[in-house]
Amino acid sequence: MKLKFKLKREIKIIAAVLVILGIIAFTERRRGEVAVKDITIKIENVHENHFLDEADVRGLMQLNQENLRGAELEAVNLKDVEKRIKAEPFIKDAQVYSDLKGNVVVNVELRRPIARIVRNDGPDGYIAEDGHVMPVSEKYTARVVLISGGYVRQLLKQKTVDETEEGKQLLELLKAIREDEFWNAQIAQLDIDSKAGITMFSQVGDERIEFGKPDNPELKFKKLKIFYKEILPRIGWNKYKRVNLQYEGQIVAE
Repeated sequence: MKLKFKLKREIKIIAAVLVILGIIAFTERRRGEVAVKDITIKIENVHENHFLDEADVRGLMQLNQENLRGAELEAVNLKDVEKRIKAEPFIKDAQVYSDLKGNVVVNVELRRPIARIVRNDGPDGYIAEDGHVMPVSEKYTARVVLISGGYVRQLLKQKTVDETEEGKQLLELLKAIREDEFWNAQIAQLDIDSKAGITMFSQVGDERIEFGKPDNPELKFKKLKIFYKEILPRIGWNKYKRVNLQYEGQIVAE
């Protein structure tokens, strides 16, 4: 009985596999018979950052799209098209596929910038929330915190900022600023020296905030919030020119 039961189970499994293979073969055969009907492009978060639009994505596909309509779908290498689109620095991810009606569907997710790298001796760049370094765009300027100083040369040479330990800490610091409503409105610029020491400049007030290395950001921001919410309202916003957060357990203001 056990042998019969086992044999029946194996026959069912083999039959199921054959059915699946048949469906795949039928789908592939049908795909070869289908002509390209249209191209549909969907861009995620395009309203948040306008680095690329639909026309740009069509250009990245590198296809003669007038001749493409009516061509056999099987003749179009969608994987190559997807690879070309993903090579664009502004694009975080892309999927290119065809539906049963013969439409080529392109889904694109743009990278979100969280900081702009600025320098006097060359082109600027952006740091995306996933750490990638992107070029600037002639189409769109993102309103994000600025990064300047001797450290920016190193950043612009990297594909992603988190290639180094200081870069990882910097990325976490930038995310912390962006995700906090108070700091996102307050911090305007980070000047980073060649040793990764950070001086911050605020939107309101003339003080230089000596943040130091981008480590222990929670503790340093906690001290800085005390300075902004408890000290400055009593003393005055233009009283101090320098605030140092690098000493453990204290705030030094001059």
